[in-house]
Amino acid sequence: MNLQDFFSETPRLAIAFSGGTDSAYLLYAALQYGADVQAYYIRSAFQPQFEQDDALRLAGELGAKLRILPVDVLSCAAVASNPPDRCYHCKRLMLQTILHAAAADGYSVLADGTNASDAASARPGMRALAELSVRSPLRECGLTKAEIRRLSQAAGLFTWDKPAYACLATRISSGEALTTEKLRRTEDAERALSSAGLTGFRVRLFAGAARLQVPAAQLPLVLEQREALVRTLKKYYPAVLLDLEVREP
Repeated sequence: MNLQDFFSETPRLAIAFSGGTDSAYLLYAALQYGADVQAYYIRSAFQPQFEQDDALRLAGELGAKLRILPVDVLSCAAVASNPPDRCYHCKRLMLQTILHAAAADGYSVLADGTNASDAASARPGMRALAELSVRSPLRECGLTKAEIRRLSQAAGLFTWDKPAYACLATRISSGEALTTEKLRRTEDAERALSSAGLTGFRVRLFAGAARLQVPAAQLPLVLEQREALVRTLKKYYPAVLLDLEVREP
C-alpha cells in the first residue's frame, strides 16, 4: 500500500499534528490526495513555543484546517511523577484529547506521523497508539525518515530538514517530578543557546545543574564560547556541566 491508496481508502480523517517533519509531510500528502483532513496540535508545558509556531506556519502555507488543543499534562499524576513509562501516559492523554475533539468535529479516524524508522521498542508511546486504534500511514506504507525528508524537500516543505525534537520532559531524569518551573527554565535556556548558534544540543537537569550535551561537531564552538555560554546558562541554573559523552544528532 502507498499513501495514495491509504487516502483513497480513508478519505476523511484527523491528524495528530506536531509541526515536525513526519506529521507535516503526512498532512501535506493528505491534502495532495484530496482527503478531508483536520489537524490537531496539542499545546502543553512539554512543547516549546517554536513547535506551535511551526505548526501554525505550515498549516497556513498548506491551507490546512488546524485546531490547537490545550492540555494540562501535569494534572495527570502518572505524567507529573515522571515514571519510566511517562511517555505512554502522556501520549495516551494527548491522543484521547484529540480523539474527543475529532469526534465532536465529525472525524472517526485519527492518524499520526510515526514512520517506518521508528522502533516500537524505543517509543513507549506506541503502546498508546495501538490501544486507541490510531493509524500511522507513513509506517504502514513503509516510509522511512530519510524518504520522508526527501519527499518533503521535493514538495517544498520548510520542515524537510527540521531536526528531530523530543519534548522538554526528556531533559529531566526519570523519577524526578516534573514542574512548570523546571520545564520553562529548560525551554528558556535552550532558546538562549539556539540564539548563540548551537544546534542539535540538549540542556538536561542534573542534580539542580545544567548538563549541556552537544554533538561532537559542536564541541569546538562550545569551548570557543565557553564563558558566554556559562553566563547564559547561569541565568537559569546555579552550575553548568559539559557532558563529554557527546550527543548523537
